[in-house]
Amino acid sequence: MKFPFNPDEGPVLVRTRLSGPEGDAIVRLVLDTGATSTLVNWHVAVLLGCDPSVAPKRIQITTGSGVEFAAQITMERIEALGKVSLAFPVLCHTLPPSAGVDGLLGLDFLRGQRMVLDFRSGMLTLD
Repeated sequence: MKFPFNPDEGPVLVRTRLSGPEGDAIVRLVLDTGATSTLVNWHVAVLLGCDPSVAPKRIQITTGSGVEFAAQITMERIEALGKVSLAFPVLCHTLPPSAGVDGLLGLDFLRGQRMVLDFRSGMLTLD
């Protein structure tokens, strides 16, 4: 499947549907091939009925400001770039409002796929 993106501005944004115990939300995640795990903003998880504060698993992550721990929760469903994954683990962390996005779409979501980012045509292909 092919998806357009703007190769001349900012990061590659991916429209993503997340599903939790209390509903669905369409969020904007940055395609981040430097992130091994998908991460969603804390408030998005809470909105969908997940409570990261009681998540039993914490994962050490390295951010631009240092090493921190992020709660790991399970989204009932995540859908992006024409791909659907059920019972998908994501990390939760508070992102600054200036980030302007709801999280990161990491390599864990892309594993097993072939992805081409064509910056000449502004087209992302995933098969």
